[in-house]
Amino acid sequence: MPILETRQLSKHFGGLIAVNKVDYSVEKGELRSIIGPNGAGKTTFFNMIAGDLDATQGEVFFKGENVTKLTTFERSHKGIGRTYQITNIFPKLPVLENVRIAAQSRKMTFNLWSTVNDHNELIEKADRIIERINLADKRNDLAGTLAHGEQRYLEIGIALATDPDMLLLDEPTAGMSPEESQQTAEFIQSLADPLTIILVEHDMEIVMGISDKITVLHNGEFLAEGTVEEVRANEDVQRVYLRE
Repeated sequence: MPILETRQLSKHFGGLIAVNKVDYSVEKGELRSIIGPNGAGKTTFFNMIAGDLDATQGEVFFKGENVTKLTTFERSHKGIGRTYQITNIFPKLPVLENVRIAAQSRKMTFNLWSTVNDHNELIEKADRIIERINLADKRNDLAGTLAHGEQRYLEIGIALATDPDMLLLDEPTAGMSPEESQQTAEFIQSLADPLTIILVEHDMEIVMGISDKITVLHNGEFLAEGTVEEVRANEDVQRVYLRE
Protein backbone atom coordinates (compact mmCIF):
# COMPACT_ATOMS: atom_id res chain seq x y z
CA MET A 1 0.00 0.00 0.00
CA PRO A 2 1.43 3.44 -0.93
CA ILE A 3 2.07 5.83 1.93
CA LEU A 4 0.61 8.64 -0.20
CA GLU A 5 -1.88 8.51 -3.04
CA THR A 6 -3.84 11.20 -4.84
CA ARG A 7 -6.75 10.38 -7.10
CA GLN A 8 -7.88 12.86 -9.77
CA LEU A 9 -6.68 15.71 -7.55
CA SER A 10 -7.57 19.10 -9.01
CA LYS A 11 -7.52 22.76 -8.03
CA HIS A 12 -9.37 25.51 -9.89
CA PHE A 13 -9.00 29.23 -9.21
CA GLY A 14 -12.01 30.59 -11.05
CA GLY A 15 -11.38 29.74 -14.70
CA LEU A 16 -7.73 28.83 -14.08
CA ILE A 17 -6.98 25.13 -13.67
CA ALA A 18 -3.80 25.05 -11.56
CA VAL A 19 -3.76 21.27 -11.03
CA ASN A 20 -5.77 18.98 -13.27
CA LYS A 21 -6.87 15.44 -12.24
CA VAL A 22 -3.50 14.28 -10.91
CA ASP A 23 -3.04 10.63 -9.92
CA TYR A 24 0.10 10.26 -7.82
CA SER A 25 1.50 7.44 -5.70
CA VAL A 26 4.51 7.30 -3.36
CA GLU A 27 5.88 4.26 -1.56
CA LYS A 28 7.14 4.32 2.02
CA GLY A 29 10.81 5.30 2.26
CA GLU A 30 11.09 6.85 -1.22
CA LEU A 31 12.82 10.14 -1.92
CA ARG A 32 10.76 11.76 -4.66
CA SER A 33 11.10 15.06 -6.50
CA ILE A 34 8.54 17.15 -8.34
CA ILE A 35 9.88 19.52 -10.99
CA GLY A 36 8.40 21.76 -13.66
CA PRO A 37 8.49 25.32 -15.05
CA ASN A 38 7.20 28.25 -13.00
CA GLY A 39 3.42 28.10 -12.87
CA ALA A 40 3.34 24.34 -13.45
CA GLY A 41 1.27 23.78 -10.29
CA LYS A 42 3.96 22.26 -8.07
CA THR A 43 3.35 24.31 -4.92
CA THR A 44 -0.41 24.16 -5.38
CA PHE A 45 -0.19 20.38 -5.54
CA PHE A 46 2.01 20.38 -2.42
CA ASN A 47 -0.46 22.59 -0.59
CA MET A 48 -3.33 20.22 -1.33
CA ILE A 49 -1.33 17.24 -0.02
CA ALA A 50 -0.47 19.14 3.18
CA GLY A 51 -3.97 20.54 3.63
CA ASP A 52 -3.08 24.21 3.14
CA LEU A 53 -5.44 24.29 0.15
CA ASP A 54 -8.76 22.53 -0.31
CA ALA A 55 -9.04 20.44 -3.45
CA THR A 56 -11.67 21.44 -6.00
CA GLN A 57 -12.09 17.76 -6.74
CA GLY A 58 -10.30 14.48 -6.12
CA GLU A 59 -8.98 12.77 -3.00
CA VAL A 60 -5.81 12.46 -0.92
CA PHE A 61 -5.00 9.21 0.89
CA PHE A 62 -2.26 8.92 3.51
CA LYS A 63 -1.31 5.52 4.92
CA GLY A 64 -4.53 4.19 3.42
CA GLU A 65 -6.78 6.79 5.10
CA ASN A 66 -8.77 9.39 3.18
CA VAL A 67 -7.46 12.71 4.57
CA THR A 68 -9.00 14.97 1.92
CA LYS A 69 -11.23 16.79 4.39
CA LEU A 70 -8.67 17.04 7.20
CA THR A 71 -7.00 20.33 8.15
CA THR A 72 -3.25 20.95 7.96
CA PHE A 73 -3.04 20.47 11.74
CA GLU A 74 -4.93 17.18 11.58
CA ARG A 75 -2.77 15.90 8.72
CA SER A 76 0.33 16.87 10.68
CA HIS A 77 -0.85 14.69 13.54
CA LYS A 78 -1.35 11.86 11.05
CA GLY A 79 2.34 12.14 10.11
CA ILE A 80 2.63 14.69 7.28
CA GLY A 81 5.32 17.31 7.92
CA ARG A 82 6.36 20.12 5.61
CA THR A 83 8.54 23.16 5.05
CA TYR A 84 7.75 26.21 2.93
CA GLN A 85 9.37 28.32 0.21
CA ILE A 86 9.49 31.21 2.70
CA THR A 87 11.18 30.09 5.92
CA ASN A 88 8.57 29.55 8.64
CA ILE A 89 10.21 29.87 12.08
CA PHE A 90 9.75 31.86 15.31
CA PRO A 91 12.50 34.47 14.80
CA LYS A 92 12.29 36.00 18.30
CA LEU A 93 12.62 32.65 20.10
CA PRO A 94 15.84 30.68 20.65
CA VAL A 95 16.64 27.76 18.39
CA LEU A 96 15.92 25.34 21.23
CA GLU A 97 12.46 26.78 21.85
CA ASN A 98 11.56 26.61 18.15
CA VAL A 99 12.20 22.88 18.14
CA ARG A 100 10.83 22.20 21.63
CA ILE A 101 7.48 23.86 20.83
CA ALA A 102 7.15 21.66 17.76
CA ALA A 103 7.92 18.57 19.84
CA GLN A 104 5.40 19.62 22.47
CA SER A 105 2.69 19.91 19.81
CA ARG A 106 2.68 16.13 19.65
CA LYS A 107 1.26 16.01 23.17
CA MET A 108 -2.42 15.98 22.23
CA THR A 109 -3.80 17.59 25.41
CA PHE A 110 -2.58 20.01 28.03
CA ASN A 111 -1.79 18.25 31.29
CA LEU A 112 -1.97 20.44 34.39
CA TRP A 113 -0.08 17.76 36.31
CA SER A 114 2.78 17.34 33.86
CA THR A 115 6.11 16.76 35.58
CA VAL A 116 9.60 18.14 35.26
CA ASN A 117 10.49 14.85 33.59
CA ASP A 118 7.94 15.56 30.84
CA HIS A 119 9.60 18.91 30.23
CA ASN A 120 13.06 17.38 30.32
CA GLU A 121 12.07 14.75 27.75
CA LEU A 122 11.02 17.50 25.36
CA ILE A 123 14.29 19.37 25.91
CA GLU A 124 16.28 16.18 25.31
CA LYS A 125 14.33 15.47 22.13
CA ALA A 126 14.88 19.03 20.90
CA ASP A 127 18.60 18.81 21.67
CA ARG A 128 18.90 15.56 19.68
CA ILE A 129 17.29 17.21 16.68
CA ILE A 130 19.40 20.36 17.00
CA GLU A 131 22.49 18.17 17.02
CA ARG A 132 21.22 16.38 13.93
CA ILE A 133 20.75 19.63 12.00
CA ASN A 134 24.21 20.86 13.07
CA LEU A 135 22.97 23.80 15.14
CA ALA A 136 24.08 22.62 18.60
CA ASP A 137 26.44 25.59 18.92
CA LYS A 138 23.51 27.95 18.15
CA ARG A 139 21.16 26.27 20.68
CA ASN A 140 20.43 29.47 22.63
CA ASP A 141 20.68 31.95 19.75
CA LEU A 142 17.54 33.71 18.57
CA ALA A 143 16.32 32.01 15.41
CA GLY A 144 16.10 35.35 13.59
CA THR A 145 19.85 35.88 13.97
CA LEU A 146 20.77 32.69 12.12
CA ALA A 147 22.15 32.78 8.60
CA HIS A 148 19.69 31.96 5.81
CA GLY A 149 20.93 28.40 5.34
CA GLU A 150 20.82 27.78 9.08
CA GLN A 151 17.22 28.99 9.20
CA ARG A 152 16.34 26.49 6.47
CA TYR A 153 17.90 23.71 8.53
CA LEU A 154 16.00 24.89 11.61
CA GLU A 155 12.74 24.70 9.70
CA ILE A 156 13.53 21.10 8.77
CA GLY A 157 14.35 20.47 12.43
CA ILE A 158 10.97 21.89 13.47
CA ALA A 159 9.29 19.54 11.03
CA LEU A 160 11.30 16.57 12.31
CA ALA A 161 10.23 17.38 15.88
CA THR A 162 6.63 16.55 14.92
CA ASP A 163 7.67 12.93 14.23
CA PRO A 164 6.52 12.82 10.59
CA ASP A 165 6.26 9.67 8.51
CA MET A 166 6.42 11.81 5.35
CA LEU A 167 8.20 15.12 4.88
CA LEU A 168 7.29 17.65 2.17
CA LEU A 169 10.16 20.03 1.37
CA ASP A 170 9.32 23.08 -0.74
CA GLU A 171 12.53 24.38 -2.39
CA PRO A 172 14.81 23.51 0.57
CA THR A 173 17.97 24.89 -1.11
CA ALA A 174 16.46 28.22 -2.23
CA GLY A 175 18.90 31.06 -1.66
CA MET A 176 21.82 28.80 -0.80
CA SER A 177 25.29 28.78 -2.33
CA PRO A 178 26.24 25.75 -4.46
CA GLU A 179 28.28 24.35 -1.57
CA GLU A 180 25.41 24.83 0.91
CA SER A 181 22.98 23.29 -1.55
CA GLN A 182 25.12 20.18 -1.93
CA GLN A 183 25.46 19.81 1.85
CA THR A 184 21.69 20.20 2.22
CA ALA A 185 21.07 17.59 -0.47
CA GLU A 186 23.29 15.12 1.37
CA PHE A 187 21.46 15.89 4.62
CA ILE A 188 18.06 15.34 2.99
CA GLN A 189 19.28 12.07 1.52
CA SER A 190 20.37 10.96 5.01
CA LEU A 191 16.80 11.43 6.28
CA ALA A 192 15.18 9.18 3.68
CA ASP A 193 14.15 5.60 4.50
CA PRO A 194 12.30 5.06 6.72
CA LEU A 195 11.22 8.70 6.37
CA THR A 196 9.43 9.32 3.06
CA ILE A 197 10.47 12.60 1.43
CA ILE A 198 8.91 14.56 -1.42
CA LEU A 199 10.56 17.76 -2.54
CA VAL A 200 9.90 20.54 -4.99
CA GLU A 201 13.25 21.86 -6.16
CA HIS A 202 14.56 24.05 -9.01
CA ASP A 203 18.19 22.99 -8.71
CA MET A 204 18.35 20.19 -11.27
CA GLU A 205 21.77 19.02 -10.11
CA ILE A 206 20.29 18.39 -6.67
CA VAL A 207 17.19 16.69 -8.06
CA MET A 208 19.14 14.42 -10.36
CA GLY A 209 21.63 13.56 -7.63
CA ILE A 210 19.32 12.34 -4.86
CA SER A 211 15.91 11.34 -6.27
CA ASP A 212 14.60 7.79 -6.46
CA LYS A 213 11.96 9.01 -8.90
CA ILE A 214 11.11 12.35 -10.50
CA THR A 215 7.68 13.62 -11.49
CA VAL A 216 7.43 16.44 -14.05
CA LEU A 217 4.45 18.79 -13.91
CA HIS A 218 3.47 21.00 -16.83
CA ASN A 219 0.37 23.19 -16.94
CA GLY A 220 -1.02 21.43 -13.90
CA GLU A 221 -0.73 17.94 -15.37
CA PHE A 222 1.83 15.15 -15.16
CA LEU A 223 4.12 15.29 -18.18
CA ALA A 224 6.40 12.42 -17.17
CA GLU A 225 7.47 10.27 -14.26
CA GLY A 226 10.31 7.85 -13.69
CA THR A 227 13.87 7.36 -12.59
CA VAL A 228 16.51 10.01 -13.20
CA GLU A 229 17.64 8.21 -16.35
CA GLU A 230 14.09 7.84 -17.67
CA VAL A 231 13.25 11.49 -17.11
CA ARG A 232 16.53 12.65 -18.68
CA ALA A 233 15.76 10.60 -21.79
CA ASN A 234 12.13 11.73 -22.12
CA GLU A 235 11.80 13.90 -25.22
CA ASP A 236 8.80 15.82 -23.87
CA VAL A 237 10.73 16.71 -20.71
CA GLN A 238 13.73 17.83 -22.76
CA ARG A 239 11.50 20.00 -24.89
CA VAL A 240 9.36 21.56 -22.16
CA TYR A 241 11.61 21.73 -19.11
CA LEU A 242 15.20 20.60 -19.48
CA ARG A 243 15.45 22.11 -22.98
CA GLU A 244 18.33 19.88 -23.94
